[in-house]
Amino acid sequence: MLDIDPVLLLISGIVFLLVLMRLNSCLFKPLLKHMDEREDSIKTDLENARNNAADVDGMLADANHVIATAKKEAAMIREKAYSEANEVAASKLAAAKSDIEAKYDDFVKTLDEEATVLKDTLVAQMPQYKESLKAKLSTI
Repeated sequence: MLDIDPVLLLISGIVFLLVLMRLNSCLFKPLLKHMDEREDSIKTDLENARNNAADVDGMLADANHVIATAKKEAAMIREKAYSEANEVAASKLAAAKSDIEAKYDDFVKTLDEEATVLKDTLVAQMPQYKESLKAKLSTI
């Protein structure tokens, strides 16, 4: 029925083991080595990505801090410039007011002097006006 040849069976077993050893050394070991290296590379990349994310978060916090500080400094500079401008404007306004007041005082003095001169002139010419008025009334 079945005739099994032990020598052929032994040779087939040896060939199978040799093929298995050759496949193991040429295919399976390099394949497993590549898979392990790839897994290690992925782990390293993930760890680097986490570190980079932490670095980015730290840099973002630093940038936000710098922006906040810059905003505070800008507000202080703006307030300082505003107060200095107000002081300059107030001093110019005070100078202009004092100048206008001085001119007004001079004008009032000049007006008083002219009024006094006009009054004196009118008083001095009063007799002439009275005579001229009498002459006109007498002609009527």
